[in-house]
Parts: sequence; C-alpha cells; structure tokens
Amino acid sequence: MPRVRPFYAVKCNPNPTIIRMLSGLGTGFDCSTKNEIQLVLSLGGTPDDIIYAHTIKPQFHIKYAKTCGVEKMTFDSEEELLKISQIYATAKLVLRIAVDDSKSLSRLSSKFGAKMSTVGKLLERARELGLEVIGVSFHAGCVCTDRMIYKKAIADARCVFDMANSVGFQMSLLDIGGGFTGRDDIDVNFEQVSEFINAALDEYFPSDSGVQIIAEPGRYYVDTTFTLAVTITGRKVVTDEESGDAKPEQQMVYFINDGIHGTGSYLIFDPACGKHSPYPHRSLQRNGQTYKSVIWGPTCSGFDKLFDNCWLPEVQVGDWLLVDNMGAYTISLATEFNGFEKADVCTVVTTKTWQTLKLMFTAAA
Repeated sequence: MPRVRPFYAVKCNPNPTIIRMLSGLGTGFDCSTKNEIQLVLSLGGTPDDIIYAHTIKPQFHIKYAKTCGVEKMTFDSEEELLKISQIYATAKLVLRIAVDDSKSLSRLSSKFGAKMSTVGKLLERARELGLEVIGVSFHAGCVCTDRMIYKKAIADARCVFDMANSVGFQMSLLDIGGGFTGRDDIDVNFEQVSEFINAALDEYFPSDSGVQIIAEPGRYYVDTTFTLAVTITGRKVVTDEESGDAKPEQQMVYFINDGIHGTGSYLIFDPACGKHSPYPHRSLQRNGQTYKSVIWGPTCSGFDKLFDNCWLPEVQVGDWLLVDNMGAYTISLATEFNGFEKADVCTVVTTKTWQTLKLMFTAAA
C-alpha cells in the first residue's frame, strides 16, 4: 500500500528492539497509553510520529500526551470530547467510526467506534466546543476475511469527510486501522487485502485529494519474526488402559517452562492467532518415529495446556522445542503467574542488518 504510512501498534509487541528498528526506518506509532507513548519517545520516536489511538483515555494520560506534544488522538463519543476539551483543547482529533467486522477473526466494533447515525451530532458538538477534528479512523477487526469490508469502510469514511466539511472542518487524515496478518497461511493474506484497499483509496481519496493515509499494523510486522524456544522440564508416559486394546495407545505428556499464563496466552485467547505446531530442535530429530503428545505449561493451573494431540518424536527432560510465528500479542500479554518469570528475548540479525541499524541509530542520536 504505497500511499499508506504505517503507525506500528505498540500494544502488539512493545519489545524495545522492534520500536528502535521501526523508529529508525521512519515508521509512526499507534499508542494506547501513557506508558506506550513514553516508551516510543525514549527509543527515538517523536511526538509527530505518534497517534494516541485509544478512544477512551484516562485524564492523566491525556495530560501526559499534552505535556509531550502528542497532538493526534482519537474519540468516538461526546463524553470523550468533553474530557479532551477540558484538558487538551488544542489536540488534533480523529473520529473513529464503527464498521462491519462480522467477517473478522477478532472483532472490535462492539467496543469502539461511533455509529454512522451519530457522526453528525459528534461533529457539531466538537465544533461547539471549539475543537479541531482532522480526520477519520476505523478498524475492520483482526484478520478480516472479507476484502469488501474495507471498501465499504473507506466509502463510509468519505461520507464522514463530506459531513465534516459541511460543518466547517477541513479534514486531512484517514486512518484505516490494522489487524493485517503477516502470515501466508491465512485464507485472505495481506497482498489480497491490499489490492482492495488501494483501489478503494484511489476511488474515494485520490492522490490529489490532499488526504494523508495512515494505518495501524501490529501483527503484520511481528507475526513471523519471533520463535518461542522452550525446554522440557518434565515428562510422563500415559497409557489408555481402559480402551481394552491388546496394545493400548500410549501418549507422551510433556511439561515446558512457558505456558498460557506466559508467552503462550495468545494461543488460547486470540482468535486470530492462526495455527501453531511445536517441533524439536533439529539435533533432536533422531528418527522418523513420532508419538501422540500433550504439552503443558509450568504453572499449577489445570488450564495451562498449550498443545493437545500433537505428534512429536520422543524428547527428554532438558531438550528444546521451538514454536514459530510467536511475535504478535505474546510477550505483551505474558504474566508472572505462579512466580514463573517472563521469557527472555534474544535478538538475532544478519551482519549487514546489524551494521545498517547501528549506523541508523547513531544518526538518530
């Protein structure tokens, strides 16, 4: 999407290396809290690089954004307009509208976004309060499987632009949200979605319209960039003796040092996470025989099961298992339940990339 400037969704994965790299590459940032704003600014981002993209903001978070000079922020209700008018009347506001996200794996419009029927009233109220509304945002949900949704959402945004113009606002920003996947094993991948988005932008917001287009991708950048490495801390062999078979089926049960209360939480709670399969480090693939296996996390929780009925070669205590595509909403959702520490993150890059990044960061400093 060559006309769209990305504003990385920090909530997806706030790892400092990611923030520094994207900042050095000229990416903007979608922040939802005071702490996320603080993180981005401390790692090379500037206030102009940030959109405070939460429609319901604590008052002291708004005050912090004002202190830092972060001007762009979203709203979707009259109550939020009143709050902003009392704290940060010079903010540049973006009206988030609700769109159809029924074909998305993770939906958001039931929680965020103003219905089209209320848009006119909100724009008039913003004008009465002396606030500046500079644009429109929407979010079609995480991993939207119907490309036509984006065309309808962009068409709705065009209607809001026209309504705003009629009450005296000159809008200049369109935020098309995020939820794009970086994986290829999804029914509708990013390339397919981008074709519809580009066509709709050219139709409703042509390049000579003077409107800046931004997006809030998170998982698109980090989905495939993280691999989880865990060790086997315990194992059991369970036999189904109640089956009555002459040779009852055996199942391998493994315990590892991370789980759903840690990095693996999104495997359970994120409908858009896709499929994941653990596999042993290549040095452990001793032969072709595999066994039906269950993998449990380390905590005392009976809910802490990551994988059920997967097939693995036999592994021993101390061996390593790997799980790919673990970058989105993993470390950001991890807890230290039961006293187990969060996973360490090790950054691995090519020599060429490292040299480029060092030059980039030196120049930024």
